Amino acid sequence: MAKSETAVLGGGCFWCLEAVYEQMKGVQSVESGFMGGKTPEPTYRDVCGGRTGHAEVVKINFHPEVTSFREILEVFFTIHDPTTLDRQGNDVGTQYRSAIFYSSEEQRLIAEQTIRELDSAGIWNDPIVTEVGPATTFHRAEDYHQQYFRNNPQQPYCAFVVSPKVHKFREKFANKLRRSA
Repeated sequence: MAKSETAVLGGGCFWCLEAVYEQMKGVQSVESGFMGGKTPEPTYRDVCGGRTGHAEVVKINFHPEVTSFREILEVFFTIHDPTTLDRQGNDVGTQYRSAIFYSSEEQRLIAEQTIRELDSAGIWNDPIVTEVGPATTFHRAEDYHQQYFRNNPQQPYCAFVVSPKVHKFREKFANKLRRSA
């Protein structure tokens, strides 16, 4: 199989994105972490304080010949609200912003084109506010955040916020599910 590619996305709480993408065909690995801020070694507590400038993100390693970057973005724009500035539901703050951190000029162009097409389609009442910027240093979140939904499905946030997003993905993108998902 050819070389893998990396996508870094912020769409609110990283537990939601991680839970979805780890079930997607072509995805090799998903890590929760932080990107886009100024603090050199941010912790979850630092980022939740809202003063580091980081967004909660997932770093997705995927095989582009199985799942394209465009398909990664199609799922991304389905499982979060890209029209709310610095929030997703009850999660409020810059750390919950909608963001695409590109790692190549091709990814930047695909992200910008996808946003233009989705805005033109009028899917949402408000314009997309997703930030598109170059990938910077990825800071891996603490171990207990990795595979959080898989390890804590009954935790209230997981049951009421993460689970519906996973269900939506499984329903809308059944053809993109891994066989083991």
